[in-house]
Amino acid sequence: MGCCYSRLEREEMVSRCKARKRYMKQLVKARQAVSASHTMYLRSLRSTGSALFQFSNTEANLHLHQSHRHHHHLPPVLPSPPPLPPTPPPPLPPMSPSSDTWTSITASPAPPPPPPPPPPQSSSWDFWDPFVPPPPSASRSVTEEEWEEATTMTASEMAVTATGTAASLTAPPSIISGFSKETCSGSGSELAMVVSRNSKDLVEIVKEVDEYFLKAADAGGQLSLLLEVPNPNFSTQNKGGKIYDHGCNLTSPSLWTWSSSPKMNGFGKMSEEMMGSNVGVSHCSTVERLYAWEKKLFQEVKNAESIKIEHEKKVALLRKLEVKRADYVKTEKTKKEVEKLESQMMVATQAIETTSAEIIKLRETELYPQLLELLKGLMCMWRSMYEAHQVQTHIVQQLKYLNTIPSTEPTSEIHRQSTLQLELEVQQWHQSFCNLIKAQRDYIQSLTGWLRLSLFQFSNNPLSRTSQESRIYSLCEEWHHAIDRIPDKVASEGIKSFLTVIHAIVVQQAEEHKQKKKSELTFKEFEKKVSELRSLETKYGPYSMPDTSGNTRIKDPVTEKRAKVEILRSKAEEEKSKHEKSVSITRAMTINNLQMGFPHVFQAIVGFSSVCMHSFESVYNQAKSTNLENDVKRILP
Repeated sequence: MGCCYSRLEREEMVSRCKARKRYMKQLVKARQAVSASHTMYLRSLRSTGSALFQFSNTEANLHLHQSHRHHHHLPPVLPSPPPLPPTPPPPLPPMSPSSDTWTSITASPAPPPPPPPPPPQSSSWDFWDPFVPPPPSASRSVTEEEWEEATTMTASEMAVTATGTAASLTAPPSIISGFSKETCSGSGSELAMVVSRNSKDLVEIVKEVDEYFLKAADAGGQLSLLLEVPNPNFSTQNKGGKIYDHGCNLTSPSLWTWSSSPKMNGFGKMSEEMMGSNVGVSHCSTVERLYAWEKKLFQEVKNAESIKIEHEKKVALLRKLEVKRADYVKTEKTKKEVEKLESQMMVATQAIETTSAEIIKLRETELYPQLLELLKGLMCMWRSMYEAHQVQTHIVQQLKYLNTIPSTEPTSEIHRQSTLQLELEVQQWHQSFCNLIKAQRDYIQSLTGWLRLSLFQFSNNPLSRTSQESRIYSLCEEWHHAIDRIPDKVASEGIKSFLTVIHAIVVQQAEEHKQKKKSELTFKEFEKKVSELRSLETKYGPYSMPDTSGNTRIKDPVTEKRAKVEILRSKAEEEKSKHEKSVSITRAMTINNLQMGFPHVFQAIVGFSSVCMHSFESVYNQAKSTNLENDVKRILP
């Protein structure tokens, strides 16, 4: 029996099987990463909304405190000394480091706080009117191009400094026209409920934003089931009473379970019809079993290769012995060894075929339907997220109508902590978003790489593929192209730009806190010198006396101390004025940064969600169309 394949072809088979195994190992890890990153992204949406709500409450409390405060102006501590020594000075009032005493120490009232930076012009962030019918829809490719080109903005362009200035953030017309076309079912009524010109305060606006962060997170709940992620926070009914469903029933019990066992799913026992079948297993289980079969296949191909190499050697030896007409016994022994190796080759080949058949069976009966469900899950999730983020975009436009006069109340420690927490959560949102996209890219890249090698094991000719092979390969190729075209960098920069404006508030609050400490230290030093001055006045009297032995006046410690106290009083007043100015900047900057940062981040994430929704919908519909065509071909004679 001769060799079925050349040595070169056999070596290529071994290397291909090794690469297939490597891709499948990557797929196992990528599936885990997709599941974990999906969970973290949903968690970050909830946490960001919660942190924003806490932040807005602490900011609003400062305004509340200010409205209840009453300032008492007491007489100044240190009067200017009169020109004539005989006039007795008025007594000094008692000193206390309280805020009222601090107010009494400064002879002149603090300058009024600087006016807040003007909010962006209303036209800058008027995206689209939800009550005006959308223009005719454009093709998806044009929308994607407009989005990527028009919304590219770096974080540095969004940076808002302590002076209250910021880069121009006018929304490009292409974005307005592009994404106003994406009106999904139900979003119109949502917008009608939340968008109004009625004046709302910061807490009310952010509370609504928080509610839609929860809805966006809930939108990924059903996909969590497909990815086998236990998600106790998910509920099919959102707090607002609306279910983002769109007919997306993703949890088909014939395909998905939480357990790797085909006899149980996440909701109880399976039906008797399913118990005897090979469906009803989890995606995790399918991928891990495919990896086990790929490892087995690699070992079998290596084993077959070593047998064939040994067979070639024995065949060559046999021919040599027959040419030389060597010893009969030796020749017969070699013949038997060749026959034995040929039998082993047949067994090895059958083992390879059996393993390959199991892989094909898993690929067609389990993996392919699961991939369709995953695509459907992604399509529905991003559709619902698009709607939730679109509503948020309209909610935050109401920030333009805030007519709150910036408070002069200093930033409290609780407020500083809530701002730091907000910065941390937005940072996590950005990181989890990047991780989510990377995990999905790694997943489809590993899957497509494995399919290329497993479908084209012996031939690179696409025409030789079966219709089943074509459909799964086409699905994954389109999926791969779709996720590569998604403008995730634009969305990532959008979240990062929001992080930048929050960080600017953190920096300004730290500067205010630093100035507060400096002012308090100066006040304590001033208070200490005033106390020393009292002691000297008690000992020497309030004024110096001429020296009886000559015309020169003796240096008087009271006068010296009074001069130092006057210098310190001026310094304390200056530091207090700086602190008050810093407080005013912080308050004005906080509102200004939210007015500028909010629209951009939601605009970015709305655009991204829209592109995702259309991309996954296109791939899914194309796959379903291919399946329908194949079904028709099988029915027709």
